[in-house]
Amino acid sequence: MSERRRGLIYGLSAYLLWGLFPLYFPLLDPTPPVEILAHRIVWSLVVLLLVIAITRRWSWIRPLLRDRRRMVLLPAAAVTIAINWGVYIYGVNSGQVVQTSLGYFINPLVSVLFGVLLLKERLRRPQWAAVGLGSIAVVVLTVDYGGLPWIALTLAVSFGTYGLVKKTLNMGAVESLSAETAILAPVAALYLVFLASTGSSAFVTEGPRMAALLASLGVITVVPLLFFGASATRLPLTWIGLLQYTAPVLQFLIGVYVYNEPMPASRWIGFALVWSALVVLAIDSLVAVRRGRARVDLEIDEAAQEAR
Repeated sequence: MSERRRGLIYGLSAYLLWGLFPLYFPLLDPTPPVEILAHRIVWSLVVLLLVIAITRRWSWIRPLLRDRRRMVLLPAAAVTIAINWGVYIYGVNSGQVVQTSLGYFINPLVSVLFGVLLLKERLRRPQWAAVGLGSIAVVVLTVDYGGLPWIALTLAVSFGTYGLVKKTLNMGAVESLSAETAILAPVAALYLVFLASTGSSAFVTEGPRMAALLASLGVITVVPLLFFGASATRLPLTWIGLLQYTAPVLQFLIGVYVYNEPMPASRWIGFALVWSALVVLAIDSLVAVRRGRARVDLEIDEAAQEAR
């Protein structure tokens, strides 16, 4: 099997697992979202430490502790991923899976906006068109929901911010998430101890099945991440960019066809605008990649001719 095909299998596996999360979190009911978040942080750290121990990848820790810039950025990454996880858990377990999917559909548009506002990047016309369509979609959906779709917007902005910080950190996925969960874990663990001491911990009071499901949060968080890491080293970024829509598509389908969430005509219009914006972005990205390759090929030909 070729490396590219392996990368595709790993990538699809990662995004399929992320897309199926809305089927898992409702199993944790009646555990409150904050307790679920705390368990996810603590058990993810446990699994990540096991992965690091098995692979003997400890050498990055000491240089990280000496790197002031990264030590300042890591808490920001930790807070933004905690917000993202917490809002996602709340959205799914409050019966708003469709809106959580919207957040991840909007996320690429938010990333484009961040590029303009924070990184001073210049957008091409199709990118401006995509941002315009996305803005209109938010207005339509705000009218439809009777207020801002805050779950979707919070997910999009928090994950966009997280991606921006991660890009600046320039760390491996396992190393970065290990450091982030290590920062969050003391607070999460203290909260879980407090719940247990007051008799309000679902982990303690809801029986062994619930305890096993909550402890499994570490595995379901880390396994897709490992698949994604294996995919990212084998596939071009354009392929990863297209694969990322697998997860929100699955979440949307689960929300509509499994949980039977309402989809009035106005909501369909809003989503159609978002999807149109994403199609424009995807086409523009593919065209830009092809132009870049053609330019490189031309430069190679010119250099070869000069060498002759």
